[in-house]
Amino acid sequence: MSGGRRVGILGGTFDPIHRGHVDMGLAAQTALDLATIFVIPAHVPPHRAQTNASAYHRFAMVAQAVADHERWRASDLELRRSGVSYSSDTLRKFHERGYPPSEVFFIIGTDAFADIATWRDYPRILDWTHFAVVSRPGHPAGALPYMLPDLSARMIVPPLEALAAMDPSIILIDAPTANISSTAIRQRCVEGQSIDGLVPPRVQRHIDQHGLYTAAGRRRVDAQTPPTAGTLHG
Repeated sequence: MSGGRRVGILGGTFDPIHRGHVDMGLAAQTALDLATIFVIPAHVPPHRAQTNASAYHRFAMVAQAVADHERWRASDLELRRSGVSYSSDTLRKFHERGYPPSEVFFIIGTDAFADIATWRDYPRILDWTHFAVVSRPGHPAGALPYMLPDLSARMIVPPLEALAAMDPSIILIDAPTANISSTAIRQRCVEGQSIDGLVPPRVQRHIDQHGLYTAAGRRRVDAQTPPTAGTLHG
């Protein structure tokens, strides 16, 4: 099965991006042979009033995280939009750039997908992309048909043939992912504990260099304009 133009979208607040996010992207890339994965930090996440790190630093950490993955790209697509970052708006942008729903794979953890009914433009958004739903600790992908029985008819599991000809589906990917959260990482930084192995090494260096998630770091005035290198060129 050739990746062709199939692209993955891995979105999130990424405050900070961590090994669990990377594990999800790698699992989806392996299962679906994705040609490119765009990692897209949200500007204003729908579920949070504000972020801890600025848009500049969150984009910088994403850029550092993707540097070790040849087919991954950091995108500032949502950072360049004002207001709340909705996934449905991001998907429309990919469609405008020539990617039909059959070539777009929205990578998401099972815990987050369980709340899909609360998303903007639900249920229409289910027809705008494949959802690549990856297991998270305590949330196996195989449990989703029981958690979301109304959507079970759309759920399929790899390996998949003739994927390009399929209607947008919910693809369940069981794979190990690191048991960590951005909240826990921030708390460890506040307490002066090590975050070795919880974030990619380049990301850890950025956090340490700028004192992110510490009392001293919060007193600094962060730059507000995100860098644009590595953005989406659909």
